[in-house]
Amino acid sequence: MIGILIFPDFQLLDAAGPISAFEIGARYSGKPLAIRVLAVNAGPVRSSSGVEMVARDFKSANAITTLVVAGGEGVAAAARCPTTLAFVQRLARRGVRVASVCSGAYVLAEAGLLDGRRATTHWGRTRDFVARYPKVKFEPDQIFTRDGNVWTSAGISAGIDLALAMVSEDHGEEVAQQTARELVLYHRRSGGQSQFSSLLELKAPNGRFGGLLSWARENLDSPLTVEDLADRAGMSARHFARAFAAETGTTPSKAIERLRVEVARERVQSSREAIELVAEATGFGDPERMRRAFIRAFGQPPQALRRAARAG
Repeated sequence: MIGILIFPDFQLLDAAGPISAFEIGARYSGKPLAIRVLAVNAGPVRSSSGVEMVARDFKSANAITTLVVAGGEGVAAAARCPTTLAFVQRLARRGVRVASVCSGAYVLAEAGLLDGRRATTHWGRTRDFVARYPKVKFEPDQIFTRDGNVWTSAGISAGIDLALAMVSEDHGEEVAQQTARELVLYHRRSGGQSQFSSLLELKAPNGRFGGLLSWARENLDSPLTVEDLADRAGMSARHFARAFAAETGTTPSKAIERLRVEVARERVQSSREAIELVAEATGFGDPERMRRAFIRAFGQPPQALRRAARAG
């Protein structure tokens, strides 16, 4: 049985997306599956959109083998609710597979389930989450993470990717791919794929390194090593690397790769420029290095993105 934990002002798709993935996966597998929506109090629970889901209380969770905690505007109150935290902790002690979608990670963190574990959440909450939970091995770039029996995912649609990964674990990759096609997903994203929206965050961050990153984006054909960036920022390389990671939630090298892959994607999709020339102009140096970066960021090589853009 799968339980979906919601609360007042939860994000509707955080719950509905995984529910649909689990339901369709069970249908293709031919194995019956029960899904229960759970909340502190049984009855209608209003989402942030105003649409309600009817939930059962925690007493009906005895047979649950997987718990997925939704995120949303009301997550702060949910993460302070002793009843909710005790419920999540009890299931985790029992060996239940526990997961969160988007800001639902705050509930798992408050329950202590993420201490010492790899975890992620929506890119827009990176700075706040890192500051609140320093014991968490936070990975801001990931679509979803798995550390033992605890899973976390990025914003909203990434909850579907997490659910599909669970479908693959429970029923096999073929069923997961069938489920993805039924959901009309272009392809199933792996957990290691970067959150696309984090590229936008790094374009013009509000922090002290905004000007530096804007300069770097205009000079991608330069080496842009940590030493280069530190010199530009007027800092030692070691101090710069620590300060940059604390400010942006990622390392300088990963940030530069994101900027490169974003600009390269725009050129690949909007022109007929040779892939080799795009790689050179954006600082990758050789096409193979750029191809690997594209697969990390988008799950596809440059040529596949170009074909898709032309077909569109």
